[in-house]
Amino acid sequence: MTTFFNLTLAGLSSGAVFAALGLSLVIIYRATRVVNFAQPALALISSYVAYSVTKGTGSYWLGFAAAIVVGTVLGIAVERLLVRPLRNAPELSPIIATMGLLLVLQAVAGMIWSNEPHAFSYAFDFRGRFSAADLFAVLAVLVTATGVLLLFKFTSLGLRMRAAAFNPEVARLLGVRVGVMLTLGWGLAAAVGSLAGLLAVPPFISPTVLDEVFVFALTAAVLGGLDNPLGTIVGGLALGIGLSYVAGLLGPELVPLAALAILVSVLAVRPAGLFGRATARRV
Repeated sequence: MTTFFNLTLAGLSSGAVFAALGLSLVIIYRATRVVNFAQPALALISSYVAYSVTKGTGSYWLGFAAAIVVGTVLGIAVERLLVRPLRNAPELSPIIATMGLLLVLQAVAGMIWSNEPHAFSYAFDFRGRFSAADLFAVLAVLVTATGVLLLFKFTSLGLRMRAAAFNPEVARLLGVRVGVMLTLGWGLAAAVGSLAGLLAVPPFISPTVLDEVFVFALTAAVLGGLDNPLGTIVGGLALGIGLSYVAGLLGPELVPLAALAILVSVLAVRPAGLFGRATARRV
């Protein structure tokens, strides 16, 4: 029983990270209907900025704030300079473009900060069964998710962002500034992604440190439903706990296979995800 309790606590911490990065994917998908495969690279650059600022000033929280700001600016820049010119291109074009950007930014990070791992501190003490750093990760994700959910459900800004994503032509006729809404969606998602990066990177940062985390985050987003922030949070936490059981009881080498098995099993029963809404298409 003690083993399961310890594995559950460990899974909550890692699941919160999956949920945070998955949430950033959901925000962009809700705002622009694009799956942003460059999201881990944006979070990576933000985390490296946090590393540099923290190293230069000795203050973790200055680095934390700098990462969120830089991440937001990067998200806005990507939407304006890369995604927007492709708005009339085939649907796969933005996805391919973000995949390419992922590789470019990882290479840039390696050239600037080197490919060697650098020590990256936790926000709080990380020692213990469920440390202060773990608690901070879980609470930060829950607070962020609540804010995003309230934004999309109960504010006019969230409604305009959703309208701009689902039917931009009608939204324009109703006076919605579609371009601004899309930019805000990317900026918000990049800020949340930066938070996820700051939670996932410690204790060492390197150009590929977020690759595996992104795979699990994408799995969490698909499990919960790409259009459902709450479902993504639940999916991320559940996935983290499930993978923690697999790693602790069967071995860490089986974790990727277990994640794939969970994803396939859920999608076989619920193709739209556990909390997603099934859509019918006319043929």
